[in-house]
Amino acid sequence: MTELITHARTAEEILAWGKETTEPELRAAVERLPSSMRPIAQHHFGWADGAGSGKLLRPTLVLLGAKATGAPLESALPAAVAVELVHNFSLVHDDVMDGDSTRRHRATVWREFGSSAAILAGDALLSLAAKLLSGQPETTHVLMAAVLELIEGQSADLAFERRAEVSVDECRAMAAGKTGALLGAACALGVVAGGGSGNQQRQLRRFGQEVGLAFQLVDDLLGIWGESAVTGKPVFSDLRNRKKSLPVVAALASGTEAGRELAARFGAEPANVAREAELVELAGGRAWARDQAGRHLEQARSHLEAARVEPRAQAELETLARFIVGRDR
Repeated sequence: MTELITHARTAEEILAWGKETTEPELRAAVERLPSSMRPIAQHHFGWADGAGSGKLLRPTLVLLGAKATGAPLESALPAAVAVELVHNFSLVHDDVMDGDSTRRHRATVWREFGSSAAILAGDALLSLAAKLLSGQPETTHVLMAAVLELIEGQSADLAFERRAEVSVDECRAMAAGKTGALLGAACALGVVAGGGSGNQQRQLRRFGQEVGLAFQLVDDLLGIWGESAVTGKPVFSDLRNRKKSLPVVAALASGTEAGRELAARFGAEPANVAREAELVELAGGRAWARDQAGRHLEQARSHLEAARVEPRAQAELETLARFIVGRDR
């Protein structure tokens, strides 16, 4: 597998390359699922109706991690596919827990096939990820450690819905597990597959973790103010689900009149989520989340510099990080 690159690639070009490289292997892996699970996974990935899967950001980070060490991409493909399977295991289960009816502009798995089938399909994707990495103990350890962090973050996210008060630090720790852990693992896995140094693995993991926190902050903003036609999720879905997302928690902790009104509303069933979105902004939660996303981006860049990796891969990792902070879906 060779590349011919004569110019600095945009984020869209990098993601297209990552998807083109990974998706055939991902499709082949899904074909190995039990026959009862295969059509469910194909629906979730958008292959059943031709809509297509998502951007495949995480596999692209794995490939760039390998490229950063000068390793052939083939060495990182199993890990790239496994990361995407784990990510989608979490999405399928997340939709069940949140009760969201749409994702990527199509019915969620639980909505189309039922909650029980969705839980089994998520389990199947996770099991397949582990199977793909059999015989690779270090790679398996890195990925499964991230899965445990992801589950802990998701557990905290659910617990926060039942709590009247959640601190910003608690919410940030939740996001570090729910989102940062898998992005950090994706970057580290590429280095592991490529035989990079311990320092490169540590620094790229930190890079991915910081990018993950920026990603979650942007995702939380889109969960409130994103357009449904663009994001593919119901408008105000996070507020309807009483998610203690980062901008919401920042607003609740602001000590402002808007924050106090928001707290009173969050203690009851959702009645006017548009007003709640306005209150989050008035209390400073929206501006704070944007500022924090920028701060985490700068922290990510410092770890990327410290990794001392191949210059083209470093530039492309930074390009993707900036894309994540500026995205609208």
